[in-house]
Amino acid sequence: FTEGVCEIWLTSEDTGAYGRDIGTDLPTLLWKLVEAIPEGAMLRLGMTNPPYILEHLEEMAKILNHPRVYAFLHIPVQSASDSVLMDMKREYCVADFKQVVDFLKEKVPGITIATDIICGFPGETDEDFQETMKLVEHYRFPSLFINQFYPRPGTPAAKMHQVPAAVKKQRTKDLSQLFHSYNPYDHKVGERQRVLVTEESFDSNHYVAHNPFYEQVLVPKDPLLMGKMVEVNIYEAGKHFMKGQPVSDARVCTASITRPLAKGEVSGLTEEFRHAPQNGTDWKARPAAEMPAKAPLRWRVALQLPLQQGGGGLKMLSVSLALLAVLAMFYYGGMKTEL
Repeated sequence: FTEGVCEIWLTSEDTGAYGRDIGTDLPTLLWKLVEAIPEGAMLRLGMTNPPYILEHLEEMAKILNHPRVYAFLHIPVQSASDSVLMDMKREYCVADFKQVVDFLKEKVPGITIATDIICGFPGETDEDFQETMKLVEHYRFPSLFINQFYPRPGTPAAKMHQVPAAVKKQRTKDLSQLFHSYNPYDHKVGERQRVLVTEESFDSNHYVAHNPFYEQVLVPKDPLLMGKMVEVNIYEAGKHFMKGQPVSDARVCTASITRPLAKGEVSGLTEEFRHAPQNGTDWKARPAAEMPAKAPLRWRVALQLPLQQGGGGLKMLSVSLALLAVLAMFYYGGMKTEL
């Protein structure tokens, strides 16, 4: 984060399986991670299959509600037919998938659920495919990855009875048409959203940002926005994105962690005191005992106040105050003195 990173992706072949071989689990890891993520930065979780997320639904819902974690999860279903899932050697059934999605939608309002569908897996019947169509129609996933099955030589699936190519193609087309028949973001036009700006758009005309639900929001291509968390008013919505106009008077947040202090450096000093001039040479603030003997008294007194409270205590503080009083007496009494 000290180098400007503002978004972390945590992913693997199955993120939900983390820790099963080392005596821990994904929620434990995530709670430790969010402690280290500063305001203005976000964490995105990668794909997880239903069986492993089922074990931690309560904790995962709490984590996905965290302000520095995107309320987004990619949970593949592949098919809404249990017989097809069994042929795929999946370790879950459709009911498991629905249980995960329904629970998260209830406990994490507005969450984005992305999923995958394979069309034309060997043995898939028309009835099997219609069950998949019904599932997509019911949940209206805003992010859906549609894949047409192709046999890979040497795999068990390649030896199974194949669905005709024309049928696979038609099913893929039908599912794609269903997916494009609804616009998931139309109801969000007019909303004010907090977004994190992370990259340039594909057409190079906008910057790409994401709101707390990892929904894509295009914003004006203003270099000052890059890497910042800003508020925008949504004025347009498409199938895959929204467009937002930054709110001029809203707070802008930059992900950062305070630079560690150098050895001997004291926090809480202004730059003026950190680099007080002396004979054309800058010197950094340091403990009073190490300050240049010929440093102007006005700098020595001012620096001793914050520098000595921790070490010299009230004794040094009182001496410093006394010196300030003498200076004030000289000044207001019109007396001339060489400091």
